[in-house]
Amino acid sequence: MSTLSIASYFPFRRIRLVDQVVCHKAGEARLEVVPDRRFHPVCHGCGQRSLRTHSWTKRAIRDLDLASARVWLHFEYRKVFCAQCHRIIIEDLEVFDPYLRVTLRLARYIYALCKVMTVKEVAEHVGLDWKTVKNIDKAFLEQEYGKTNYEGLRILAVDEISIRKGHRYLTVVLDYETGRVVWIGKHRRAKTLSSFFNRMTSKQRKALQAIVMDMWDPYIKAVRKKVPHVQIVFDLFHVVAQFNHLIDKVRNSEYRKACQQDKNVFKGAKYLLLRSRLRNRTDRQHLKDLLKLNEVLNTILILRDKLKHIWSYRSRAWAAKALDEWSALAFTLKNRHLTKFSTMLQTYRYGIFNHCDYPIHNGKLEGVNNKIKVIKRKAYGFHDLRYFSLKIIQAFAN
Repeated sequence: MSTLSIASYFPFRRIRLVDQVVCHKAGEARLEVVPDRRFHPVCHGCGQRSLRTHSWTKRAIRDLDLASARVWLHFEYRKVFCAQCHRIIIEDLEVFDPYLRVTLRLARYIYALCKVMTVKEVAEHVGLDWKTVKNIDKAFLEQEYGKTNYEGLRILAVDEISIRKGHRYLTVVLDYETGRVVWIGKHRRAKTLSSFFNRMTSKQRKALQAIVMDMWDPYIKAVRKKVPHVQIVFDLFHVVAQFNHLIDKVRNSEYRKACQQDKNVFKGAKYLLLRSRLRNRTDRQHLKDLLKLNEVLNTILILRDKLKHIWSYRSRAWAAKALDEWSALAFTLKNRHLTKFSTMLQTYRYGIFNHCDYPIHNGKLEGVNNKIKVIKRKAYGFHDLRYFSLKIIQAFAN
């Protein structure tokens, strides 16, 4: 008599296999499962033992595949009266969740696959609906990353990321020292960032020392209101990006002033002015001719290089002197775009000088934003913003 048995593949102590049917053509295996009567039924909600059975019911639950066969467990289980919960509830067989049609071990397998595959790919692989796969993944993500971890925060980086056309944004808060995405909020308003600080304890707020961000007034307002002791550091990347937009505006205004013969030199020079290095000899000669022709653009490029140099100082006095000299040179051009930009730098000079004490930048967060875009593009977008946020936090958890 053969002693071979598949029971070893189902090491669940509260159930007993009573029958099996294998359909080779359909590639399915059906196993009949009943509760083990050696154990008293326990409530699935509170775990308390119950002696009163209300009724019996049946349900088909999908399990991990066995070889090439899809395995279905056909359960017969009890509904019990729970004195602790004061309601009728199904018994806990330690195999499946009452709200899922898959076993717990299949759910954990799906969750592991979703870390490296898209929901659609996982759904096709296991043979389930994509909504079922997404709900399973989201449930595990809520358990692991649903609560914000504020421990160990000292220096933060804050930035927004566009999620949809029409100025739809998410605010991303990063632990600058570890690279961990701490929190994600909807929109980029002052109350968005304020809600992040509201959930922190007073001790956790006091532990914060500096926050690096761009010159976005709603974020500045939230920081000054909720954590006024924290040093705000403005990121060089965003300032240079704004100055590059200004260069193009100045080029257009100078183009309109130039005579018809000189306008040919301006054409095709947009990106020549924005690049820091030109390897092509033709491009270098084109830029040289343009700068020789126009003194304003020549001065603009000098200002761009000097602007980056301001963030290299470690002394507030030297940084202040460099910024004042930069502004004085900018005012000599008497260009309204440049004057407006210089006034903005003077308004936010405190955040530029704080870089002397905390030489931090948003480079890490820009890298995070690029990876977030990859996650979104790989999934062809997310309809559920909460699920999208949890996926982002998971991607940078380690």
